[in-house]
Amino acid sequence: MPRSAKWFSGFAHRVFARPDTTAVLSAFVILGIAAGSPLTAAAQPRVLVYTRNYTSDGKGYVHDNIASSVQAIKKMGAEKGFAVDVSEDPATFSQANLKQYSAIVFSNSNNQAFSSDAQRDAFRQYIEAGGGFVGIHSASGSERDWPYFWSVLGGRFSAHPKMQTFTVRVADAAFPAAKNLPAQFEWTDECYFIDHLNPDIHPVLVTDRGKLSALEQLKIDVASFPNSLPLAWYHQFDGGREFYLALGHNKEDYSNPILYGIIENGILWAIGAAR
Repeated sequence: MPRSAKWFSGFAHRVFARPDTTAVLSAFVILGIAAGSPLTAAAQPRVLVYTRNYTSDGKGYVHDNIASSVQAIKKMGAEKGFAVDVSEDPATFSQANLKQYSAIVFSNSNNQAFSSDAQRDAFRQYIEAGGGFVGIHSASGSERDWPYFWSVLGGRFSAHPKMQTFTVRVADAAFPAAKNLPAQFEWTDECYFIDHLNPDIHPVLVTDRGKLSALEQLKIDVASFPNSLPLAWYHQFDGGREFYLALGHNKEDYSNPILYGIIENGILWAIGAAR
């Protein structure tokens, strides 16, 4: 018998032989700690999936992929051990409520995410306190008039050409969200051009801007964007941990192992469960 096991065996024998209830309870605690009981288990991480799409007057384009993205993230939580709450109510953003979340996922949100400056302050304080953030696809079109949100996400949506197939290249294979991805792969999606890029982002996925088609139809200065157009990145901004993925327009892709794996590993990184 190992020395530690002999010690605990002798300790338990001595304690339980005594009628002292306090000593018995103490033994349970000590033995439980040694065995790695739930007494020492960390609380399950909790993630908020936020899907608000509307402007203040109730208008705005709403992606039909939201239900698929939410279903996928719930499945990830069940598989990887994190709880998932879903909301499109901006009242969710209060300092007291956000304290329970290890990460906030803006999943295909768009337009005005918040309805008050108090909600924006709660979001900012959540980030400053070290909260995790993940943005998926049209999340880069949320809060288009708030520079702080652009800085957290890493940039602001500008435009995209028509749906097309393009080559995605892994720029940082060491980052967890790129786990198990091929060095490059073909993908059909809306290829986002994102401006106001935060200079501290670390690109994870990129595509060759010069190989995209129908760029002449865009009302932007295409040449002002990087040749290796960033499609996913991470950074640690203002105390928080942030990951963004521009892909994900097509609802059927949320069951595709490539997109599913990128999002899953990005969330795990944001909550601090992946390195």
